Amino acid sequence: MTSADNVSAEVRLASGPTQEHAYRNGPRITQLETLIPHDVMPGLMLLRIHTDAGKVAGEPVIGHGETYYIPSAAAAVIHDFFAPRLLGSCATAVESHWRFLYERMTAFGGTGAELRALSAVDLALWDIRGQLAQQPVWQLLGGPVRDAIAVYNSCGGPSYGRTNRQKPVSSGWPGHGDPGRPGPLEDNWASVHSPEELAEELAELGYSGMKLWSFDGVYRRAGGQMLTAAEVAEGIRPFQRIREQVGDRIDVMLDGHGFFSHAAAVQIANAMQQFQPAWLEDVLKPDSVSAMAVFRSRISVPVAVSEMLVTADQYRSVLDGGAADFIMIDPTWVGGISATRRLAELAQLYSIPSLMHDCTGPLTLLAGVAVAASNTGVARQETVRAHLKTLYPLLIDDEITIASGQLPLPQRPGLGVRLLPDLFESAHPGYRSSRFKA
Repeated sequence: MTSADNVSAEVRLASGPTQEHAYRNGPRITQLETLIPHDVMPGLMLLRIHTDAGKVAGEPVIGHGETYYIPSAAAAVIHDFFAPRLLGSCATAVESHWRFLYERMTAFGGTGAELRALSAVDLALWDIRGQLAQQPVWQLLGGPVRDAIAVYNSCGGPSYGRTNRQKPVSSGWPGHGDPGRPGPLEDNWASVHSPEELAEELAELGYSGMKLWSFDGVYRRAGGQMLTAAEVAEGIRPFQRIREQVGDRIDVMLDGHGFFSHAAAVQIANAMQQFQPAWLEDVLKPDSVSAMAVFRSRISVPVAVSEMLVTADQYRSVLDGGAADFIMIDPTWVGGISATRRLAELAQLYSIPSLMHDCTGPLTLLAGVAVAASNTGVARQETVRAHLKTLYPLLIDDEITIASGQLPLPQRPGLGVRLLPDLFESAHPGYRSSRFKA
């Protein structure tokens, strides 16, 4: 893949001298690097934004970001659409860049790859601001409101979203997780085949909750339109075994990945009520706010909506429609830290707690932690312990640790970690670079 070097940065804002000055003043962005780590996690797109700020505390000021799904499209947006705006411009003008790029991509309905690309850029720009200020990003957002954030374990395994291949491969379909196999940290397999043992282990480690996908197998085999009594019993069986083993020492959640019709979703919710789940997540696909509101009114368990939403108006519609007990936000799908903070604050107006989603990369996790550390309305942060142990060390230069079911706030300036520089090899088939030339 050829690089997009020497991109012109002659774009100017037309909104008046004050915004023009803010856009131009400060350390400049000199290079945009993207990498798709096909040989590690093929759905991930990694980003580095270089600056001319020199070194601060002995480190070059380079911002780090990421997003997930259709990574080559997100990378193309950055190099082919965003680069003329960003290269040569002020690296600390986070809100100016966010608003400019958002307004222009939504002019043609761009909320797919464009919004994921903007998410990655926003993370990297906040990372730069933190490094320049020598403060963690959560401090710049107004934190801390807590010393650590409570986490729960999503029951994915070491192979969830992973690959060992050396050549570009497909990242698979969203919501269709690997059922796993027996072995260490194979929580997706264990959550169905030995759920009581997994629950005991997680409870002893201090996790506040565990999220299962126990109806995915039913969906793959029978579809999601109608469920027999036997299929419902199959899906709830792991929850029954967990409650018999550990009682209420750990919360349980169900992720339906949006696979089920309204009728099937009501069946599932009614069957799950006896286990008092902390929430049901995306049992019903969030295509219709009115349908979600009717679903919530017909059941007696809390509902979380939804990592599948991306725009502020989608979240506003859910909140206005009374369709959720929790809202779930993925920072690298909705527009980065800037958008995540605004969505969490919006939810607070409705007295609805926020949940931070991460079943992808380490910077998504740390972006959620930054918002959780600065917003009292965030209830929990999702983690995948198999990723923490086996995947993230291949991507970042520091360990993210869970202690007694809590993730301590990172103290390092910026997001808290750096992407491994050796990943960004120009010979890698997933590498692209755009440089500023004055």
